[in-house]
Amino acid sequence: MFGLTTGLAVFLIVCLFLACFFEFINGFHDTANAVATVIYTNSLKPTMAVVYSGLLNFSGVLFGGITVAMAIVNLLPMDALLDGNAYHGIALVLALLISAIIWNFGTWYFGIPASSSHTLIGSILGIGLAYYFLPGNIGVSVVNWDKAKETGLALLISPLIGFSLAIIVMFIFKRLIKNEIIYKEPIPGKRPPIWIRMLLWLTCGMVSFFHGQNDGQKGVGLIMLILISILPAQFSLDSKVNLQSIHTNLDAIEKIVSTSDSTQFGKDELEQFANIKFHTKHYHETINGKEFSGDVELAQRFELRKDVVKITKGTEKLLKSPNFSISIKDKSHLKTELKSAKKLIEFAPSWVIIMISISLGLGTMIGWKRIVKTVGEKIGKQHMSYAQGASAEIVASVGIGLASTYGLPVSTTHMLSSGIAGSMVAKKGLKNLQKKTIQNIALAWVLTVPVSIILSGGLFLLFRAIF
Repeated sequence: MFGLTTGLAVFLIVCLFLACFFEFINGFHDTANAVATVIYTNSLKPTMAVVYSGLLNFSGVLFGGITVAMAIVNLLPMDALLDGNAYHGIALVLALLISAIIWNFGTWYFGIPASSSHTLIGSILGIGLAYYFLPGNIGVSVVNWDKAKETGLALLISPLIGFSLAIIVMFIFKRLIKNEIIYKEPIPGKRPPIWIRMLLWLTCGMVSFFHGQNDGQKGVGLIMLILISILPAQFSLDSKVNLQSIHTNLDAIEKIVSTSDSTQFGKDELEQFANIKFHTKHYHETINGKEFSGDVELAQRFELRKDVVKITKGTEKLLKSPNFSISIKDKSHLKTELKSAKKLIEFAPSWVIIMISISLGLGTMIGWKRIVKTVGEKIGKQHMSYAQGASAEIVASVGIGLASTYGLPVSTTHMLSSGIAGSMVAKKGLKNLQKKTIQNIALAWVLTVPVSIILSGGLFLLFRAIF
């Protein structure tokens, strides 16, 4: 297997299994939120609901692209973390996966709708922060703080948006739909009218698909972290992308950047500018006479990845600088070239996407009952009505879909549970919420990231000491 020793091959298989297990848990932990409404309102039988949701989760991962996956990979600058020792890469991914699984499984066991996204992001940040405590690495920046802030902001405000928009959607429902049955609690064992069932089928399907598109991509990102950490040479570059075409992109980037007046640059801008020139030259020299990554020696492939990373990240930083002055036309051209250049390093093999799709789809079909009961009965003092379930799922699906489009990891759990809470408030105000449940959800929301950071950081330092 790619020339691996038996020990490394075993660790690689273990890590891939744990990543699939994390996504499997994600399926029955998070996707329970999607099926909660159709099951609780008797719109679909439980078995049919979870199979339906599982298939749409599968489709969401399969056809959802890899924008969110790359956001996960880019939280940790792999060029800083990889030092040629594959076992250090193993320490990284094992700590990340084990900590994420522990918190995810624990919150599911107690029926608390906690966020797999928060767990994963916290675990990744824990690795980066723990790296500061390794001998010889004090002061080295190993967390992409710009990406971390962007991701953290998305995770923070998405529940607030879900809560607010659900109130608005409920208000629209009351204005447009005068049939009182939609605002009543489901009668156990009795199916609602067909038009209500169809509405809930649609919203359940939307949440499931967009959950796969967003959360499933996080699993794809995890697998790519594993492959790049343990097999950096083999998975650093997309073997299907022509190296010469990327050189054309990088050459165009350097030329556009050079048109800016460098005399206005500060220390950071000059450093980025120098890096762009150096790595463009190095990339050109390395690929001279070569077309695809298979033509490049294994030891040089990760160096090519570093070239593209340094050039694209450095250019993106310059674009944000007030001292970087180019025309609007050149800025647009520069962004196009950056997007094209990233194709070499931002990719995921088809087998990775299919493996995560299957794991998430199967997980959806198991273990949903605990979360369904919390969502249906324990958020509000009254049981969830048809309109409340539909409004929460509309808000969640739209929010998750938009986040996926912009490559932002958000929490399906928090989007939906906050939507349910908003729909409850829309009916009878804040007094309609069950204080204890809201406190538990809020506590999990607040604790997930710091607990995950401590767990993953501690495990990473332990494993590095062992390896």
